[in-house]
Amino acid sequence: MRLLDGRAMAAEIGRHVLDEVAVLAEAGVTPTLAVVLPGDDRAALSFARVIEQTAGRVGVACQRHQLSGKPDELTDTLGRLAADPAVHGILAQTPLPAGMTADEVGARIPAAKDVDGMNPTSLGRLALGLPAFAPATAEAVVEILRRGDVPMAGARACVIGRSPVVGKPVALLLLAEDATVTICHSRTRDLATVAHEADIVIAAVGRPRLVGAGFVRPGAAVIDVGTNVTDGGLAGDVDADAIADVAGALTPVPGGVGPVTTMLLLRNTIQAAHRAR
Repeated sequence: MRLLDGRAMAAEIGRHVLDEVAVLAEAGVTPTLAVVLPGDDRAALSFARVIEQTAGRVGVACQRHQLSGKPDELTDTLGRLAADPAVHGILAQTPLPAGMTADEVGARIPAAKDVDGMNPTSLGRLALGLPAFAPATAEAVVEILRRGDVPMAGARACVIGRSPVVGKPVALLLLAEDATVTICHSRTRDLATVAHEADIVIAAVGRPRLVGAGFVRPGAAVIDVGTNVTDGGLAGDVDADAIADVAGALTPVPGGVGPVTTMLLLRNTIQAAHRAR
């Protein structure tokens, strides 16, 4: 089985990002990403730190906005960042304050600065095949397949999970690559049988080690989006040991989708900075 090394792919993307940052610097522009933390969630804070560290390595400015969990404070902060011409990308972390929905918060991020595809307009444009920022995790899945030389055109792809953050947008992105896509979820009958028919399996359901050998046809490429905290440590949605002798390729957890996602957030910020000039 071949490992699809997300860290190596992220480093390769990062080299191109550095070149684009240099182009912007010549024009007197510093690409700037604002990361908004609505509360004190530890996982969100940890991810924000990863973004900051990665941004520092490639020359993207990263602002962290730590809030107290009040809805009005989040609304006011997003409004201020939306109006600030020095801020090119906005990322609102979850969990959100009680009573606030992702689509409500996303709608307050202008599509031009929506580097993680949170605005409903962004997803709508994605569905229509129009230019838009896709959710970075979904975009990372397709980026890994492309860089891993996994054929998508004509391939049968099974997406396990239908969230608006990964499942639905990754299905749209795969369709744009001419894959034939099946979206599975908690009500799918004979899930393992359906997945076993696919050339590409995307596991994004948030259940540790759900995908075992019975889900994977020989030689299939498996992208594990899951990051589940268990008593034994971090675990993906795929049982890597169980499919090792079956799958043709697999993303590790950690070190697979995550690093590419982070780098694509920064790449999207740079693209937003170019468009704002």
